[in-house]
Amino acid sequence: MPDKAKVEVGVLLVQRWIIARLRRRRFFSLSEVNAAIRELLPRLNGKVSRHLGASRRTLFEQLDRPALKPLPASPFEYAEWFERRVGLDYHVEVEKHYYSVPHQLLKKALWVRVAARTIEIFHEGTRVASHVRTSGNRKHTTVPAHMPDSHRRYAGLTPAELRRRAHAIGPNTATLVDLILRTKPHPEQGFRACVGIIRLAKPHGRDALEAACQRANEIGGLSYSSVKSILQNNLHRHRPAKPAEGPAITHPNIRGASYFH
Repeated sequence: MPDKAKVEVGVLLVQRWIIARLRRRRFFSLSEVNAAIRELLPRLNGKVSRHLGASRRTLFEQLDRPALKPLPASPFEYAEWFERRVGLDYHVEVEKHYYSVPHQLLKKALWVRVAARTIEIFHEGTRVASHVRTSGNRKHTTVPAHMPDSHRRYAGLTPAELRRRAHAIGPNTATLVDLILRTKPHPEQGFRACVGIIRLAKPHGRDALEAACQRANEIGGLSYSSVKSILQNNLHRHRPAKPAEGPAITHPNIRGASYFH
């Protein structure tokens, strides 16, 4: 350690020119000690060194100050790094919350920088997304610019709004929309199907859509294409008849109820 001797000399000078002069004084707070040191420090720094031929203050102004750089605009922020793979919905999961990235990065492995207030996502060393940190609520933070064109038209929707629109049509439509949203890994993945189903009320009418959704609920057709097919083929008009119960079969080999008494 080539600088060790220089450091030790500096400590020795402080002990000799500052601490020694204050050793007989009594202080009652740290601020008093600092104030006393501050009075003596300029004398020490202004003392001309025979070895250097100048004072420490002069050398600082000539050599050190011109080489100083400004402090960073913001203090250092601790962060942790994690590798995450982009899901089919162009989001990455961090601490039970989902953050969007450009949809072109679907299925790519990315690096996530998790700081106190921000989430930054990097692909091959380039930052591709930045979000305000939100943790633990199983919801999504989505930047519209990250969405493919086919998804942007649904950017302002929420599951609650879709359920409200479906309920306004009828209970069967509301049930179908709710099932679609709940069976998707992320509700947003069902937005397109739900919007399409709700829009079918305009060309076919609310009553027809209600009947079609009832049929779809019964057969497990939880998709826009199922409801549309039911309407196009008029399956909502023809309810399957329940099989009629035939008369009881009588036969000599069949034991009647009286046999067991």
